[in-house]
Amino acid sequence: MTPHIGAEKGDFARTVLMPGDPLRAKFIAENFLESPRLVTSVRGIFGYTGSFEGVQVSVMASGMGCPSIGIYSHELYSFYDVQNIVRIGSAGALRADVPLRSLVIGMSASTNSRFGEKFSLPGLIAPTADWTLLETMVDSCRELGVDYKVGSLFCSDTFYDDRDTGAWAKMGCLAVEMESAALYLTAADCGKRALAICTISDSLATGEALSAEERQTGFTDMMKAALETARRLG
Repeated sequence: MTPHIGAEKGDFARTVLMPGDPLRAKFIAENFLESPRLVTSVRGIFGYTGSFEGVQVSVMASGMGCPSIGIYSHELYSFYDVQNIVRIGSAGALRADVPLRSLVIGMSASTNSRFGEKFSLPGLIAPTADWTLLETMVDSCRELGVDYKVGSLFCSDTFYDDRDTGAWAKMGCLAVEMESAALYLTAADCGKRALAICTISDSLATGEALSAEERQTGFTDMMKAALETARRLG
């Protein structure tokens, strides 16, 4: 067991799907996995392991923000032999051509977080997704007929922020969320693989937004694409 995950070695599959919301993890486990079992619930962060079309898959919440996903991803990679983490979260669109409920696959993660400073690099690092995971996700979306966009995410340390995000949109960022950069940096540090995919829950460009219930249970296309990706990874 680790300080933040009350599970035994071998309780997690090689691939972990990681929503931010513990109730979304519970929803996925109960509605998509075969024979799911709860393997951790420390601090209300639910983690389950079951199977999807014969392949072992885990799903566990990350909480919100870079520090939280940094802790959980590090422990999963370093102590539970997890090889792949796919963040399945919500994001706010930065551009009007990224509509509500659309899927954004994060090829890279620009950020205002100082999370990367802990690695003491002699310069700036660009947090990027693992190519194998990204390619497999794109193939899964095409097979399932799921509409998607691939591009850069803006990973922010602040949710309530009055500053204009238009500069990030101008530089090509499709959406803003709060975890991808820390996940990509932790995966790189541990020599493992990571990918963040997000369903657009609100738009900073148009002012539209989904309800809390829709955020929890309404991201079916994203869940199916992530599970298909996990199945293909075997």
